[in-house]
Amino acid sequence: MRTLPRRPGGQERNTVPNAGHGFGTWTHAAVLVVLPLLALLLLNANGREVGGYDSQPTKFAARALVRDHTLDLDRVVAFQPAYAERPGFARARDGHYRSAYPIVPAIIAAGPAWVLARVGRLDLDAPAAPAIIAKLTASLLVALAIVFAYAMARRRTSMGAAILVAVAFGFGTNIWLAGQTLGGHETVAFAMTGALVCLTGPGVAPAGWRAWVGAAMLALAGAARAQLAPAIAVLLLWLVVRGSGRRRWIPVAIVGLAAAIVTALNIAWFGHPLGDIPRLEALHSVVHATSGTFTMPWAGAAGLLVSPSRGLLVFSPIVLVCLAGLGPAFREGWRGPLAWCLAAATAEFFFYASYTVWWAGHSYGPRYCLDLVPLLIPLAAAGIPAMTRRAFTRRMALAALAWSIGVAAAGAFAYPAEQWNVDPNDVDRNHERLWDWRDPQFVRCWTHGLSPQNFDLFRLDARPVAPPSR
Repeated sequence: MRTLPRRPGGQERNTVPNAGHGFGTWTHAAVLVVLPLLALLLLNANGREVGGYDSQPTKFAARALVRDHTLDLDRVVAFQPAYAERPGFARARDGHYRSAYPIVPAIIAAGPAWVLARVGRLDLDAPAAPAIIAKLTASLLVALAIVFAYAMARRRTSMGAAILVAVAFGFGTNIWLAGQTLGGHETVAFAMTGALVCLTGPGVAPAGWRAWVGAAMLALAGAARAQLAPAIAVLLLWLVVRGSGRRRWIPVAIVGLAAAIVTALNIAWFGHPLGDIPRLEALHSVVHATSGTFTMPWAGAAGLLVSPSRGLLVFSPIVLVCLAGLGPAFREGWRGPLAWCLAAATAEFFFYASYTVWWAGHSYGPRYCLDLVPLLIPLAAAGIPAMTRRAFTRRMALAALAWSIGVAAAGAFAYPAEQWNVDPNDVDRNHERLWDWRDPQFVRCWTHGLSPQNFDLFRLDARPVAPPSR
C-alpha cells in the first residue's frame, strides 16, 4: 500500500475530495440538530421496547441503581421469583442476584432514568418503567451514534452523501433494532462511532486528546461487550504504531485500566475474570445444541454473510458500498485509518464466525455483525465518489439502501411476533433452519404484519406496583 503525501513537519496532506472538515456553517449545524431528532422519532415510532431474555436484567439493574442505589436484583427476583430461573439473573458470590451481563449499559441508562424521575415524568415503580428506561436510553445512544456516523462520513464526502451514509448505518442495518433495548449493542454503536470520530480523520494521525478520548470510547465499548476485544486490539495497535514517544502508550493504559476495573468487579462478584460468562457458555450444549465455544470459522463466516435468516448481505446489502472504499484504503496505506478499520472489522468478523453460536440465538438477522458495522463507515464514506460516478452503480446502491431499510424496518415493527425463532421448531436446536430459503425470517416478518405490541409503551399502566421490601 502507498502512503499519503506529507506536508513539511511530518503531517500527512489531506487529499480527500469533497470532504468537509468545518462545523461552522449554518446548514451543517442544522443537520447536527435535526438528524438526531429525526432519528429519535423513527427509533421510537413503534412505541415499544423490543427486548429479550438478555436485556431483562440490564433494564432492571438500571432502575435498581436509581431507585434503590444498588446494582443487585434481589428486589426484582423477590417480586418475580421466576426470574431466578433465567440464566441472565445470576447469584453472585455475595449471595445477591446480579445481572450476568456487563453492567455498563445499566449504569448509562441510570442517567436518563434519574432525570425523568427527578422531574416527575417517570414513576420508577410503574410496571412500564424498566421498558421505558431501556427504550429511551437505547434510542438516545443510537441517535448519537447516527450523528457520529454523519460527522465521520462528512470528513470524506459531501453533506448529502454523508447524510445517506448515516441513514444507511442507522436504519439500513440492525442498528435500528439495537436502538430498541439495552442489549449492549446500543452502547457499542455509540462508543465505537464516538471513538472513530476521534481517530479516523483523513490525513491526520490520531494523537493527543483525540487519541485519548478515542481510547476512552474504545474502553467503554469493551466494557459493554468484551467480545469487542479483537477490534479494539487492532485499533490500539494502530495508535501505538502511529504514535510517538511514551505518549503513544497512554491509549493502551486507558483501555487497560478500564479492563482491569471490569476484571476486578467480575472476580469480586462471580469469582472469574470474565464474570458469569463461563457459566453462560456452559449452557450451549443444552440451549444451543453445540459443543464448545469456538470452532473453525468457515461455516460461521458463510452464515454471517449469506444465511437467509442471519446473513449481513441478505439483510443489509448496503454494506457492500464499503467495498468501493478499498481503493482509497490502498492508496492511503497503513498511515491512514481506512486500512486499520478494515483490519479491525475483519478481525471482529472472524472472531464471531468462529463462535459456535454464530447466529446469536433468538434474534433478528445478523446481530453479532452490529459490532463491526461502525468500522465500515469510513470505508463506505471514502467509497462514495467511486460508487456515484456511474449511473448504474448509483441505482444499485439506492436499491440496496431501500432493501436494507425495508428489512430493518420489519425487525423494528414486526419482530418477534412472527415467532420465526421457535416456529415450526426452535432454531437453537434445529440449525438447518438457518439455511432454509423457503422461510427466511425477514419474509416471515413481512407476511406476518405489524406486531400487536407496537405502541405498548403508550398503553401500559403507569401506576406504581410496589415490590416487597427487602
